[in-house]
Amino acid sequence: MRRDAEQNRRRTVQAAREVFAAAGLSATLNDVAHHAGVGVGTVYRRFPDKESLAVEVYAAELAEIRAMAETAAEAPDPFPALAAFLEAALGRAAENRGLLELIGGEVFDVSPFDTVRTDITRAVGRLIRRAQADGTLRRDVTVDDLPAIATMVHALIVTGADWRRFLDVIVAGLRVR
Repeated sequence: MRRDAEQNRRRTVQAAREVFAAAGLSATLNDVAHHAGVGVGTVYRRFPDKESLAVEVYAAELAEIRAMAETAAEAPDPFPALAAFLEAALGRAAENRGLLELIGGEVFDVSPFDTVRTDITRAVGRLIRRAQADGTLRRDVTVDDLPAIATMVHALIVTGADWRRFLDVIVAGLRVR
């Protein structure tokens, strides 16, 4: 790839990160091109549709969340690590409308992210089992409960409610008394 073409590609991806974070995935490729300072044809030469650009943008974001989950799974104190992971991962979504919509499955097929989502689920599953083994997490909590928790918090974020306060309430309900 020519140097100027690679530079335009990087500018496009960075612009997409910013536009999707602010406006969500309903933003158009024209919005991205305008923000990047390139023509929309330049964007279409590298990305045939908005979905392929979003996959490029959010693959790195989800990889970072996977790394957070894997780090949490190895933390010495599993319950605080679980609570911190939930707040950090959901905090990223609260600050990034596109990620929030992606996690909520609102916009397009998320199957390109299946592998990283499976990795996150496995790491959080290990964390849950460790917290249950040390007696800090209720025995009836499973990794399958996390999408429901994320959906509840997602609804709070969308409405502008104090989602962190409600997450604290949820996490308190997960702790063994």
